[in-house]
Amino acid sequence: MYVVKVNYKDENCVSILTELLKTIITNKTVIICIGTDRCIGDSLGPIIGTMLKNSDYKYPVYGTLESPIHALNIYESLKEIREKHPDGMFIALDACLGDKENIGNIQIRKGPILPGKGVGKTLPQIGDYSIVAIVDQIDEDIKFTFNNIRLNFIVEMSEIIATSIILAT
Repeated sequence: MYVVKVNYKDENCVSILTELLKTIITNKTVIICIGTDRCIGDSLGPIIGTMLKNSDYKYPVYGTLESPIHALNIYESLKEIREKHPDGMFIALDACLGDKENIGNIQIRKGPILPGKGVGKTLPQIGDYSIVAIVDQIDEDIKFTFNNIRLNFIVEMSEIIATSIILAT
């Protein structure tokens, strides 16, 4: 069940996301950004993490361009984060695949994300809340699209999400 779904081109996108995030973010919030900078379509999480870190965001942020959380290190990263923040309220962010008509939508929902699901991987779920951005369509034949995604599209969505998180605190 989605708490909110809004397209990044909607002129009220930042205010819609910010207002909802104000009801979610607490002093126990920990932001976990999933993805890798080795694939443009999957770089949304680390770009947001870097934007938040560069803004001196007041709550802990994990997963940046410098230190991404991805399929190869997710188990150890999540273990370390949970040990550091045993009472943390985790908000996980990731890019995801969806139906063609939903590309560009940003969704915030209660419950975890399932990293890697769209590309056929089984990785640990994470997050009390999740923020996902649909960056490309699911292609059942290929199982790994992210092929023709423009970096500008990812950066625009990242800026909207990072701005909304910052304004919500």
